[in-house]
Amino acid sequence: MNLRNYKSGNWTQQYQYKSFLPVLINKEWTWDDPQINTLLEQATQAIGELNAFSIIVPDVDLFIRMHVLKEASKSSRIEGTQTTIDEALCPKEMILPERRDDWQEVQNYVLAMNQAITELETLPLSNRLLKNTHKTLLQGVRGTEKQPGEFRTSQNWIGGSTPADAVFVPPQHTDIPDLMGDLEKFWHNDTIHVPHLIRIAISHYQFETIHPFLDGNGRIGRLLITLYLVNKGFLKKPTLYVSDNLEKHKGAYYEALTRVRESNDMNHWIKFLLTAILASAIKGKNTFQEILSLRSKVEHAILSLGKKAENARRILNHLYKNPIITANDVAKILDVSHQTGSLLIKDLLRLNILEKSMKIERSQTYAFTQYLSLFME
Repeated sequence: MNLRNYKSGNWTQQYQYKSFLPVLINKEWTWDDPQINTLLEQATQAIGELNAFSIIVPDVDLFIRMHVLKEASKSSRIEGTQTTIDEALCPKEMILPERRDDWQEVQNYVLAMNQAITELETLPLSNRLLKNTHKTLLQGVRGTEKQPGEFRTSQNWIGGSTPADAVFVPPQHTDIPDLMGDLEKFWHNDTIHVPHLIRIAISHYQFETIHPFLDGNGRIGRLLITLYLVNKGFLKKPTLYVSDNLEKHKGAYYEALTRVRESNDMNHWIKFLLTAILASAIKGKNTFQEILSLRSKVEHAILSLGKKAENARRILNHLYKNPIITANDVAKILDVSHQTGSLLIKDLLRLNILEKSMKIERSQTYAFTQYLSLFME
């Protein structure tokens, strides 16, 4: 299938509305646009450079949690959730009651991503894995009544109050098994010669157009990008996340998806997503470089603590995973008294590694601000 000949699908008349039935995608794809070739080469190189950090950085898993948390907050913000990264790091009791649903949705996203990455060790990227991930994503939050972990068995729509006035109506639920089966085959079809990043772009469009779940399709569709890269060995660790870029270009993101359905312009969509992947990989690489520079600086600083340096290093390893801490946390991590924990906090304040943050009930919190800020730009 040459992109210039691509026809995205057909509008089918239902009772009082039209639903969109996309064509199947498990086929050979070719294109004539040289810009796609250039973007494909640049994005592939950038992902390779990003992946190198997963191989060369000692204890790289210490830093993965913050990458996942950033993706969780940004992907959720695209859907209207307002929780920020620093809020997501806080315990639930600290969050205002009216914002706790948003907070929980971000926590679920983190759990869903971690669960999916673990399952990829024994289960290939598949509809089964996506259903498992979806079940975790919607567990105990808004949407929990919308068939968590199952493809929908009724019509859904985007925008408007009914399918009749919706912005977009995806295919009927009876078409989902065939469409999602075709999508899964496309991921693993070794008889066609389609580069992985092109498959990711086409797959994300197709998934969002099928809209197989009653809720959570946007978040699962964006998770799919990282899961595919890990499954295919492009990434050793889940370090590439595009939601930050897509959230910044939200209008163009939705317009590019719509343009495929309305104008058959898959060419434009592929270039849009390749550009987002390229920018995200470069930003991820730069973040890792800044992390390593900061790590070197603070580990040099704690050498001045003498015998306390080893405990300070243990606390730093905790801060790389959660850069907000209390004296009680320090005492528990090190299995020392509250007084000893408080003294170490004072040392880290003096070295400008920690800064005073907000209070949770009667407990003062401290933030590793230099590190946290790397994920809030």
